[in-house]
Amino acid sequence: MKKAVAFLAEGFEETEAIAPIDMLRRAGVSVTTAAIGETAEVRGSHDIFIRADRLFEELDYEGFDLFILPGGGKGTENLEASEKLKKVLLEADSKGKYLAAICAAPRVLGKLSLLKGQRAICYPGNEKYLTGAEIASGERAVISGRFITSRGMGTAVDFGAALIEVLEGKEKAQDVLNAIQF
Repeated sequence: MKKAVAFLAEGFEETEAIAPIDMLRRAGVSVTTAAIGETAEVRGSHDIFIRADRLFEELDYEGFDLFILPGGGKGTENLEASEKLKKVLLEADSKGKYLAAICAAPRVLGKLSLLKGQRAICYPGNEKYLTGAEIASGERAVISGRFITSRGMGTAVDFGAALIEVLEGKEKAQDVLNAIQF
């Protein structure tokens, strides 16, 4: 079974986290949520509290196939502020793992220079942080090598489908899209 981890930092955009997590689980992918912060209770950008499965420090990241960064302005700032997360992402990249980010969160990958030579998208206004990336304007979700990026809350389902596609194939992604009446 494929395994994914979604990082939740205070101020994360709730739909950008929950829709892809839900879709991945429907596709049979094991998804663990990891709280960046002192408590498993994480407040989203619209005051919805989500209880993460684990605190960031409690996990061994070796067995994960996919690393997911939900966006949200404050959430992205809190992801960027975590040196431990940056270390985990760089290690995952060095091992050829999939890295995914939506909304403002692709800038976390961009600032780590991980998107160099890749096609990528993000929430408008954050393109300047996607160091070395080719901006794929007009697309809703982009798969470029091991990197999956998307625009924002309105593209969360497209993002979820792209995540399923890289782990389980296009047919499984389409099956989930059909099941949710997309």
